[in-house]
Amino acid sequence: MNLDFRHLRQTMVDSQLQTVGVNDLAVQAAFLAVPREHFVPAALSGLAYSDAPIEVAAGRWLLEPMALALLLQNAGLTRRDRVLVVGAASGYSAAVAAHLAGLVVALESDPALAVTARAAGIQIAEGPLGAGWPAAAPYDVILFEGAIEVVPDAIAAQLAPGGRVAAVVRDGGVCRAIVGPVQGGRVLGLPFLEVAAQPLPGFARTPAFAF
Repeated sequence: MNLDFRHLRQTMVDSQLQTVGVNDLAVQAAFLAVPREHFVPAALSGLAYSDAPIEVAAGRWLLEPMALALLLQNAGLTRRDRVLVVGAASGYSAAVAAHLAGLVVALESDPALAVTARAAGIQIAEGPLGAGWPAAAPYDVILFEGAIEVVPDAIAAQLAPGGRVAAVVRDGGVCRAIVGPVQGGRVLGLPFLEVAAQPLPGFARTPAFAF
């Protein structure tokens, strides 16, 4: 059965994004412009526009469209902004953000995912995710592709003055989308929605030991 992906993209915007308040026309246009089916495994192309995270490699997931759209809208991207996408995976978030920002750096540590992203036309920087990508810093926005508990100091240091992190933050088993500055490894600001998101490996808070 041949799927009408263009129709599915429009349905995603109408039924997933607009219903949670994603009313920024530029953000909607960015989602309509990027064929998400090119960024998921071929066997999952029929699920490309579902309202759920999609596993693109073992332990690596794309954010659900609703969560990504909310993060991008609340980040308020403009063509003056420089963006770092941490854990870019197959490159979908970076592709969408590129329609909104002036520069997008997609950072990925998995060589196979980097190959997939390049095949979809995304320029990928390869390296450990926790180190960020200082070569192109500072960034106005740092976006995480997956739920995190803490922002490493090395990444926080790459924010420009007034810069903000856009992430799904996991706290006590609950994931909330939030955009704001970073202090002490925490993203400051009011969360705007509880969302579904799988963890991005390497960004869990170190457990405190009691003696």
